Amino acid sequence: MNLNIVVLAAGQGKRMNSTKPKVLHNVGGKPILQHVLDTAKKIKPNKLAIVYGHNGEIVRDTIDKLNPDNNFIWVKQNEQLGTGHALKEVLPCLDSTGHTLVLYGDVPLISEATIRSMLNKYRNNVIMLTQYTSNPYGYGRVIRDFSSKIEKIIEENDANCDQKAISEINTGFYVFPNKYLSNWLGSLSNNNQQQEYYLTDVINIAYLAGFLIDSVQTSTPYEALGVNNKQQLVELERIYQSLQVQKLLNNGVTLMDGSRIDIRGEIIVGVDCVIDVNCIFEGKVILGDQVAIGAGSILKNVTVHNGVNIKPYSIIEDAIIGNGCQIGPFSRVRPGSEFGESVHIGNFVETKRSKIGKNTKVNHLTYIGDAEIGSKVNIGAGCVTCNYDGTNKFNTLIEDEVFIGSGTMMVAPIIVKKGGVIGAGSTITKNTPENQLTIARSKQVTVEGWVKHHKKITG
Repeated sequence: MNLNIVVLAAGQGKRMNSTKPKVLHNVGGKPILQHVLDTAKKIKPNKLAIVYGHNGEIVRDTIDKLNPDNNFIWVKQNEQLGTGHALKEVLPCLDSTGHTLVLYGDVPLISEATIRSMLNKYRNNVIMLTQYTSNPYGYGRVIRDFSSKIEKIIEENDANCDQKAISEINTGFYVFPNKYLSNWLGSLSNNNQQQEYYLTDVINIAYLAGFLIDSVQTSTPYEALGVNNKQQLVELERIYQSLQVQKLLNNGVTLMDGSRIDIRGEIIVGVDCVIDVNCIFEGKVILGDQVAIGAGSILKNVTVHNGVNIKPYSIIEDAIIGNGCQIGPFSRVRPGSEFGESVHIGNFVETKRSKIGKNTKVNHLTYIGDAEIGSKVNIGAGCVTCNYDGTNKFNTLIEDEVFIGSGTMMVAPIIVKKGGVIGAGSTITKNTPENQLTIARSKQVTVEGWVKHHKKITG
């Protein structure tokens, strides 16, 4: 049977106090709408439609860039006249048979398991997702008839004292039979304070038509939480992070403090990994076995192989780190860096678009960019591959077993041949031979009397 999914994402979100559309604010480093779409795609619907409105083109462009191979149906709600009106706008795009699941672009933590529970209970009727809560204030109450069948939804402002005491609330998630949806939506009225067409009114319309309104309860209290303001955004972020922490702990990761870690993407871990406090993971990060990550480190789109020790306050982005490497502290590994086995990258060292071979050490205050470095190379403190002439970038090749003395400037393009030694303080502008010492320094000159004539001496 055909399944259509409609995601309602047209709201302006005035209480966010932001020029950014509400559904594009991030939870876990990803737009809240994208969370909903990722879950929806796991269900594999026949059609997936998104109703957009406020700043709609920004929403559409952003989501399309994040989903380049999508087959989303985009439906613009030019006037925001309520949730019932939003679903009515998408009706021409839906299948005439089958059923439609309604999701919300500002409710990011709805789970695949809960959605499947709703779909599994569907029998050509209406399915609601409800929740029992000790504090139902502000939510629509689920009203049941004398036989406990769901009859309608009463909003907070319209409820009497007895109805306000009801603890079962409406979450807004529904499954509807497509065959009757057009007639039900066409029967909606906007005779209310907001003069909007409420999707909640469909429940009573279906009930009066003799349809069974069945329900599924949320498995966790946070699944139906939406975002209407920045406070709620922060609360959902913390819930999301706690869920990610639980996954890491279940996979055997040692976290020094689970409340001080942020995962803004996907992290895949091996065994016996240790993560210290205040680390941030973005994009897709893969950690091998026995990886240790020091406090305050940031990893983005990184593959880290077994036995790596990343010392505190290191930043690594779009890089591959080989077995047994040591990185940091205070290292910056920029995109395109690829390190072989047992490479050492030390404090205040920056690399970019460079391959560094096995057992090579770059330990202090050095910049390596657009370079290919062999194995067993030692690069002293304060060295620079001078790769940019103001217009173009050039490559530096350093072959195996080279020793580069401290303070050396390597003006690319150059090749430092195997086994060569470069004297400290050199400026290398030409290729150097194998197994030879190369020194390129200007002659040291002392200018007599300079201090006396040009510098005031104070006693």
